[in-house]
Amino acid sequence: MILSVALAVAAALSSAVNLMTQHSASVGAPTREKGWRLVGYLFRQPRWLLGWIAAAGAFAFQAAALHFGQLSVVQPILVTELVFVLVLRRVWIRQDVVRRAWAAALVVCGALAAFLAAAEPTGGHSSPETAKWLSALLVFGGAMALLAVLGTRGSPTRQTALLAAAAALAWALTATFLKTATETLTTSGISGMLTRWPVYALVASVIIGTLLYQSALHVGPLSASQPLLAIINPLASIILSIWLFDERFTHNPARIAIAVVAMAILAVGVIALSRTAPKDVNPST
Repeated sequence: MILSVALAVAAALSSAVNLMTQHSASVGAPTREKGWRLVGYLFRQPRWLLGWIAAAGAFAFQAAALHFGQLSVVQPILVTELVFVLVLRRVWIRQDVVRRAWAAALVVCGALAAFLAAAEPTGGHSSPETAKWLSALLVFGGAMALLAVLGTRGSPTRQTALLAAAAALAWALTATFLKTATETLTTSGISGMLTRWPVYALVASVIIGTLLYQSALHVGPLSASQPLLAIINPLASIILSIWLFDERFTHNPARIAIAVVAMAILAVGVIALSRTAPKDVNPST
């Protein structure tokens, strides 16, 4: 478990570096650079290229973490990306961060640690039965489709929330496909992986999740989408970890209650962190 936790933390940090570098490189581009000229400009920026390297690292670290550990451990830890972004804002670009944001970050870390310690995730396997796959895909796919349709109408905030929720479900499914595809890769090699369906489902879920996420960002504010993505993704992943991979948690009622409360506090901390963190990446003056 220690190895998977370390890899998941590395994935969260790499993802935070990707977000900061690519965002700062993009907003720093001259206003005259548009379209393909903007793409050409970004390719010449070391920070933007570093962002892509960090993105690849985040994917590799997450895949390794899922291979060696439980889905119910890895996915909640990825929430710490928000905390790493806050730290990078302060130590890298010297941006002022209010005390409330630091307090929210501490709440997120403390609640996450309490959840993992109380829930005691154990067990599981990496090869779900076909019937379980079909039932999970039917339920989650139906929920994503319903949320996406409902997200086409209403206020911008409502649309953003619904589309972000659909994207979060897609990312949770992506983690399950990644875990299964990684297992196939280690046991059967690249040729074996390419003859199995999970790797293609992985590609499809990444595309769908990206489209839903970009749609959410297009219609509404980041403050409406980011908390839902950070909260629903681990919750959905925990459900899938039990449903597909037979992962188990403690049977102690007191510990279960603590874990539920910790997860609720984690959600509150994520919302508070999203609202109190700086809204841009401009350094302090």
